[in-house]
Amino acid sequence: MKVLFASFECSPFVKVGGLADVVGSLPKFLKENGIDVRIVIPLHKKIDREKFKLKNLNLKVIIPLMGEYIEGNIFEGSLSKGIPVYFIENERFFNRDEVYATAEGDYPDNPFRFIFFSRAVLETTKAVGFKPDIIHCHDMQTGLIPAYLHTVYRIDAFFQHTKTVFTIHNIAYQGLYGPEIHFIAGFSGWDFTPDKLEYYGKINFMKAGIVFSDFVTTVSPTYAHMISTSHHEGRGLEGVLAKRSAEGKLVGILNGLDYDEWNPATDIFIKANYDEEKIENKKLCKEDLQTICGFDVTNVPLYGMVSRIDPLKGFDLIVKVLPKFLSEYNVQVVILGKGYKNLQDELENIQRRFNKKFRLFLEFNNPLAHKIYAGSDFFLMPSNSEPCGLGQMIAMRYGTIPIVYKTGGLADTVKQLDFNKLTGDGFVFEEYTEDSFYKKLIETIHLYNNSEALNKIIQNILKKDFSWHASSIEYINLYKKILGDITRTDKKTKTAQKKRRKKSK
Repeated sequence: MKVLFASFECSPFVKVGGLADVVGSLPKFLKENGIDVRIVIPLHKKIDREKFKLKNLNLKVIIPLMGEYIEGNIFEGSLSKGIPVYFIENERFFNRDEVYATAEGDYPDNPFRFIFFSRAVLETTKAVGFKPDIIHCHDMQTGLIPAYLHTVYRIDAFFQHTKTVFTIHNIAYQGLYGPEIHFIAGFSGWDFTPDKLEYYGKINFMKAGIVFSDFVTTVSPTYAHMISTSHHEGRGLEGVLAKRSAEGKLVGILNGLDYDEWNPATDIFIKANYDEEKIENKKLCKEDLQTICGFDVTNVPLYGMVSRIDPLKGFDLIVKVLPKFLSEYNVQVVILGKGYKNLQDELENIQRRFNKKFRLFLEFNNPLAHKIYAGSDFFLMPSNSEPCGLGQMIAMRYGTIPIVYKTGGLADTVKQLDFNKLTGDGFVFEEYTEDSFYKKLIETIHLYNNSEALNKIIQNILKKDFSWHASSIEYINLYKKILGDITRTDKKTKTAQKKRRKKSK
């Protein structure tokens, strides 16, 4: 079976969020199970060509767009385990300091960048001679690919048997643009209808992926249910998703972790390695993190957070609750990430007030992220919407207890601690309010002061398995189901053709 992943980001080459982690790790497990899997991403300015030994294949794609024919060059690199990754080079669209946006907002030409990339993905498969059985599209940046296969490319013999899976990583980012974009993308007026690409007079790239793909997945079972039943969570697409669900074409498959990268027993970035049998070394990691942050190396609760700085990630609660928490309790907090400028400014103000207890790193820094996961006692993840979330799973992998809001994948992976039975995974608040969040923070201090209970919970969560093994099998079974449905459809078609030939005789 041949599977092509199409994504705007992929770790370790370029990463903005959890999408990159999934695209950079799931293919490894698919290959272990016999799948011929390859990946296509843009050749962003951030990608280090020398470090990743990218090779120019001297192949081009030529895409009609805005009355021009725009060229792209194809480069090749690889993930571990020898998985080919194709990079599409275009100075005009991908030579940017950031991937999607700056602190001032999205790049204004993003729809043209996504259109170019979507068509370039299809042309790249032809150029390199890789005929996929499945094109697995990720998020709205690739939502037009299934639509193109059903319209512009419907008579292209190369894709005669190619089917598509569209995975929603975060429905909040839909790619909603003016109606002129529909026609610039090359679609006809026949496709600008409510049952296809039109969305309240505009074109919606995510809707395109949902409507035209053969199967829609999202990254946790709870999130799949929420976005297909709730207007708040579905953000206007709940009706379309409910229809796909009723057709049996929507499923939630929980994301996994790449244990080659996230493993406290082998992690090269942390001060000391440890596991459930040797948790005393976690203290050395905490002391190292305290030193890096400029904190006193002392026995107080240390809270870490690694996240895009965005209201969706709960930073509206963080900036309101954190000053009070730092004022009233002897605690330390470190946050790593970057994002919305207004939130960054508020966090910097808090840091100036509490510079001995709060440290802010406005950057994406993978080695430091590892140190925060390993060195923290508790992990802050109060997202008000979280399709799956990897942060809470990574935290538990490192014996760091998560504090989460009960939503999406957080609800699927973190169970509230029972102090009497010493069961559960972390601290879960069920009302998205400052008061509910603050009460959970206070509960963490009570646990921290009970060292015996704390160590028991750490040992419990270190034993949990969040690897890709189970989820990758679910994806393979889904691919087989789609191709099996195709086989049955082809058999029915051939049978009907035979009957018509007999009648004609």
